[in-house]
Amino acid sequence: MDQLCEGKERRGSRSTCGEVELIVDTKVSAVIVNYNSREVLKECLDNLKKNDPNVEIIVVDNASPDGSKEMVKREFPGVTLFALKKNIGLAGGNNTGLKAAKGDYVLFLGPDAFPEAGAIGKLTSYMERNPDVGVSVGEMRLRDGRIDKDAHRGFPSPWVSLTHFSGLENLFPKSRLFGGYFLGYKDLKKVQDIDLCTSHFMFTRKKIFDEVGPWDEDFFVYGEDVDLCWRVKKAGWRIVYIPEVKVLHYKGVSVGIRRETQDITKASLETKKRMIAETTQAMLKFYGKHYRGKLYTPVILTGIKVLSLFRSLRMRLGHFDE
Repeated sequence: MDQLCEGKERRGSRSTCGEVELIVDTKVSAVIVNYNSREVLKECLDNLKKNDPNVEIIVVDNASPDGSKEMVKREFPGVTLFALKKNIGLAGGNNTGLKAAKGDYVLFLGPDAFPEAGAIGKLTSYMERNPDVGVSVGEMRLRDGRIDKDAHRGFPSPWVSLTHFSGLENLFPKSRLFGGYFLGYKDLKKVQDIDLCTSHFMFTRKKIFDEVGPWDEDFFVYGEDVDLCWRVKKAGWRIVYIPEVKVLHYKGVSVGIRRETQDITKASLETKKRMIAETTQAMLKFYGKHYRGKLYTPVILTGIKVLSLFRSLRMRLGHFDE
């Protein structure tokens, strides 16, 4: 639905918003890992403070050179801040925040993600009523209004990855055979089980980490969410997409390789080059970890290396990911 409702700020209070009961509760912790995104981070924190004042907020700053940590100290004294002396990556930052989180639920949130009023309460309510759900996510939209498909994905099996990177998925997005990467054959207007979502808005039941372990810090950036969701599903937990929950996403501000945020990113050319390399390194790590020993794995790894060379060439020509 288009209209969202706000719950009372009192702990445990309830209200009804459409088909999703809303609970506003202080048992939610939001973990935000930031790198060199001061202005966008300020918008993110302002948004949380305005819409979800009861949520515990933890910011992990990965040694940003732009004064992010000073801004948080000065303007958000109630936020728990971890100002790291070196960049330990997204997974490492998430683990730092996870250890400090006091809530029963942890929202992993990018500094470039802005949930609408009531979004966190709706997810809390859904998870309370569905104890078999380990992770939930809302509908994410980019600045131009397009759906962020990374919030609604299937696992990148060899066939799914082949159809995606070969362009077959673009030709047949509604096909079950060719549209498995973004699950384009499913109705995005309905609540449904999915395989994985982006770590820039991932609402988790904290206790799942006792079972599946922490974020894998071998994934510096990219792939950490795919790996975690793989382990969550393997452990028998559900991952659910709830389109009534709305999130705006300034995608790619920190990494600098997305076309839609070239006007606001502060990423240096060196950072952009590293991020291009990390996109394919993450694929190599994922397949090496979860598909090791399969007969087709060497072919897949070779294909990923070819993709890496292609992306590097595009970067030199000034082209960015869509």
